[in-house]
Amino acid sequence: MANLYIEEFSQLPIDARLAAPQIGSQPSVASQKVSFGSSTQSAAFNSSTKFVRVLADANCHLAFGANPTATTSSMRCVADSAEYFGVVAGQKVAVISG
Repeated sequence: MANLYIEEFSQLPIDARLAAPQIGSQPSVASQKVSFGSSTQSAAFNSSTKFVRVLADANCHLAFGANPTATTSSMRCVADSAEYFGVVAGQKVAVISG
């Protein structure tokens, strides 16, 4: 079974000399590990979470929302490639193999 690793962040570090970098300020607010094959939801994001970093160890598809269901038509993510997303606290991410 494949895994999706999720790091939740409340803010991104901002340097006035640069555009907002695609990194999260440490320490993270929360961490999750979601095993998936068929569409599986994460736990709800922490109340202070505004950004997440996701990394899957297999190709997959993601859907975000209050009660998301991922399908093979959902956004595709490539194995071992970290992605950052702005999210709404309390929502979830669903992941399916693909």
